[in-house]
Amino acid sequence: MKITILLTALLLMLTHGVCCGAHNEQHLSTTIQKAIDLDYLLFLPHGYAATTNQSWPMILFLHGSGERGKDLSKVKIYGPPKRAEAETNFPFIVVSPQCPAEQWWDADALYALVQTIIKTYRVDTNRLYLTGLSMGGFGTWNMAMAYPRLFAAIAPVCGGGDAAKAATVRHIPVWVFHGADDPAVPVQRSEQMVAALQQAGGDVRFTRYEKTGHDSWTKAYNDPELYTWFLQHRK
Repeated sequence: MKITILLTALLLMLTHGVCCGAHNEQHLSTTIQKAIDLDYLLFLPHGYAATTNQSWPMILFLHGSGERGKDLSKVKIYGPPKRAEAETNFPFIVVSPQCPAEQWWDADALYALVQTIIKTYRVDTNRLYLTGLSMGGFGTWNMAMAYPRLFAAIAPVCGGGDAAKAATVRHIPVWVFHGADDPAVPVQRSEQMVAALQQAGGDVRFTRYEKTGHDSWTKAYNDPELYTWFLQHRK
């Protein structure tokens, strides 16, 4: 699916005559187009077709670096898309994009995808949730900080982010997961984000799995409490 984002840059300044040797106030009005190609898996709850007026909570899931490319079957190896297929009454719409090979998660592309899904399906926009693992954990932090009013709760797994910007998501409930012995993404990356959120007065909880390496996502996503916790939160 191809999504095009139109970004309009408006500099609201007065235009005066240009003279040398002095600052001149000018005005720029232009449109910048950004073309986005993003494949994704979409899961609709089993009860979705039987209802016409009901809106549904939605999880946006961001996979890790090993699942990048053009094979969408990789996207449902872990996390909510895997659980959605295994659980008969999984109560969420699940949107699982696939990051192109050799690229990283793009917050603008993800925002365009979310807006497309909202326009097309019966999504409860007060119950939008975001989670991701490893590279997707980093993407979760970045996406939430880029669009801090979009999600009702987020759950980064073995990721990290810019602690200096943590205060931008202090109003969002956050549940962080990480393995204490992670050799790929040190647990300190999550600890830094948790500490920064706590200092900013954020609503954050931290699950540190002892004697666990990089694969902390299996424990995190197999825990039914995570999905119960999501549903406890609304914007």
